[in-house]
Amino acid sequence: MSRPPRPDQQQELVRQIGLALAAQAPPGWRQLRVEYRAAGRHVEADLLVTGPDGLPRPAQPHPEAVRLLGVLRSGMYQPGRGTWLGAILVFDPAQPPDVDFVRPDLEPPFRQQPPPIGFQDELRFFPRADEHIPAWLRDRAGLPPLAPPAGDGQVRTPRIHDGLDAAGKPLVRRAPLVPAEAERVLAYLDAAPVILASRSNGPDAFAPDRADAVPMNFRTDGAWAWPGAVAYYLREHGVPPDPDLVAHIRARRFTAPAEVPEPAKDLALAAITGEPPQTTV
Repeated sequence: MSRPPRPDQQQELVRQIGLALAAQAPPGWRQLRVEYRAAGRHVEADLLVTGPDGLPRPAQPHPEAVRLLGVLRSGMYQPGRGTWLGAILVFDPAQPPDVDFVRPDLEPPFRQQPPPIGFQDELRFFPRADEHIPAWLRDRAGLPPLAPPAGDGQVRTPRIHDGLDAAGKPLVRRAPLVPAEAERVLAYLDAAPVILASRSNGPDAFAPDRADAVPMNFRTDGAWAWPGAVAYYLREHGVPPDPDLVAHIRARRFTAPAEVPEPAKDLALAAITGEPPQTTV
């Protein structure tokens, strides 16, 4: 595979993408926003054109822009680590382009879920070392879960959301769960043993007017430890949990343990508080 494009070459590709999109935009356009998602041969591209009246309207992106986005994605492949599967590019006549690549470990919000062969092709076209294939991608490609190192003593904690936008609002860049699966995930999250309880609640990051709504308790299944916010945001706002946690729950067939050994609880508490565990496994 050829060398990845230098930053200046990436910028030139982005510029060409903007020119291809602008060629079909109406005179006086104010903004072009293209969202590109791909897995193997499965490609989705959505364009919103904000016209002179300030109203965004969907449009069909120019085929040349879609082709150049694929060139950019292929060129940014890193051996053993993969490349991004999603990107959002925003063009404004008076400002430099704003480009946001979805991290290679996050699942893009596909409009139509690609079939397993799409994710299998992704790993064939852009090979990744096992440690760089996130759990959600292994699951989508039909690969068995990667077994954790024996006795590593690590308990994982999930990301609640995927960062903040310029206004400080939480970003969510995850594929939504279908209602039936969301119910099963919620049941798992709510069934695991509580390891840290609190009588008070915290503020809702997605609804600032709810200042005392989010449970402050923590639960664990021995491999993951998560705050009550994970189930709360899924239940109240439809925010899916961390994709790796969802893949872990699927791998356990949505059955949470009724009991967790005390040493494992200590490790989970240590993962939450940052303090050394009181016992060892």
